[in-house]
Order: sequence, then structure tokens, then C-alpha cells
Amino acid sequence: MLTNYIRTAMHKATYELLEDGTFYGEILECQGVWANATTLEACREDLQDTLEGWIVLGLRLGHTL
Repeated sequence: MLTNYIRTAMHKATYELLEDGTFYGEILECQGVWANATTLEACREDLQDTLEGWIVLGLRLGHTL
């Protein structure tokens, strides 16, 4: 279940190349989940790490997925 949730959320991620040459990614459905990195792959990895932390915190606070 958790793996599918993460996979689905990551498919909804949007990425943008910023003027400074870095990549910005976010998942609009998951408020506050965003990342910024020097490469697109690093941005994807950071975004997934942020998403996983967001999920863990939400579950600890009693939120539902």
C-alpha cells in the first residue's frame, strides 16, 4: 500500500528548470512537498525523500493517506 502511494504521488510530481540552472520539483497534492537540486535525478531523489518524511510525519500525527 505505501509503495503504491509513493509511486502514484511521484507520478504526479512536476519539475521545472530554474534560471539558476537547478531543478525544482513539487507534488501539489501533498502540501509542502518540494525539492530543489542541481540535477533532475537528484531533484527526484530529494523529492521522494521529502515525500516519505511527509508521510511518516502525517501518520504519526494521525492523518490518513
